[in-house]
Amino acid sequence: MPSSNRPIYLDYNATTPVDPLVLEAMLPWFTEQFGNAASRTHLYGWEAADAVADARKQVARLVGASEKEIVFTSGATESNNLALKGAFEASPSRRHIITVATEHKAILDTCQHLEALGAEVTYLTPARDGLLSLQQVQDAIRPDTLLVSVMYANNEIGVIQPITEIGQLCRENGILFHTDATQAVGKIPVHVVDTPIDLLSLSAHKLYGPKGIGALYVRKGVKLTAQQDGGRHERGHRSGTLNVPGIVGLGKACQLAAINMQEEQSRLGRLRDMLEQGILGTLADTHLNGNSHNRLPQTTNISFGQVDGEELLMAFNRIAVSNGSACTSANVEPSFVLKALGVPDDLAHASIRFSLGRFTTEEDIEAALQHVQKVVARLRQRNSVGLV
Repeated sequence: MPSSNRPIYLDYNATTPVDPLVLEAMLPWFTEQFGNAASRTHLYGWEAADAVADARKQVARLVGASEKEIVFTSGATESNNLALKGAFEASPSRRHIITVATEHKAILDTCQHLEALGAEVTYLTPARDGLLSLQQVQDAIRPDTLLVSVMYANNEIGVIQPITEIGQLCRENGILFHTDATQAVGKIPVHVVDTPIDLLSLSAHKLYGPKGIGALYVRKGVKLTAQQDGGRHERGHRSGTLNVPGIVGLGKACQLAAINMQEEQSRLGRLRDMLEQGILGTLADTHLNGNSHNRLPQTTNISFGQVDGEELLMAFNRIAVSNGSACTSANVEPSFVLKALGVPDDLAHASIRFSLGRFTTEEDIEAALQHVQKVVARLRQRNSVGLV
């Protein structure tokens, strides 16, 4: 966890620190228990295979799946690629895909790739609060629709989509339903048995596990064409020597998330509200982006009027925050998510995502709030003097 002389970390949606208990579970698999899980002729391989099997069960339990439906990948980006490209290649007679303009680039870029291969993609635009309506999906469905991909919870504004209703609509129409649940798994209840989900992507580093490991839930009976050949690992879905330490870490992270989820939802929701109300209630011309009810408990996205966005982000030197997805942070353009929702460029540029996590304290929020209020007031005063 960050030391006292480092900025207060409020960018948990970008990545999370590895939980000490996760690290403890991983360490033996780097050294004395270093076997290849595919080596089935000696103790080292058997130990690794057993560890992978245990982790698969832990991941499956968190999302309500069978362990046979969990495919380990290098992360949610690979999971998204395998889900969309794999389904597209496995169903040559159906070329239409439906997704949302506010999806992560791991979905949007994959869809662009598929368009170059002959796919037709419909990009739905949510309402101003970020929510998609069931009618929008219904109106977009065609006889040749193969798959609908809708993010469970948005990484920038935290809005939770009506996943159950969309999944049910897809099932009634014989359409595959995929959700990028990277920001949702481990933070809110996600159960693929209760919700009609065919494919679900997740990543360990968003729930206090290591980077470079994730999983794709593939409902039994769903056909995917493998995107990586060379050994037919993971029931033929994904070849490659298994990352045993990473898989163990993902499993432990899922186990801890299941134990701590209810308490963390309540605590982080309270701290998020404390930060949000402290900003919106004391600083004029500040605006909440996204739905204020259907959202993750630890995320808030706020626009600051009367300030330059780049200047604002640089001035926040005592807190670690972002103005969009970590995957697009090098882009100087306003957040494409906020632009899709109709937020004006000047406010989109000056919008900050605050995302809290397991190691955020009330003292952190109090200090962050004071820093935000001071910085914004200073920048506005300087700008007003400059205009005189």
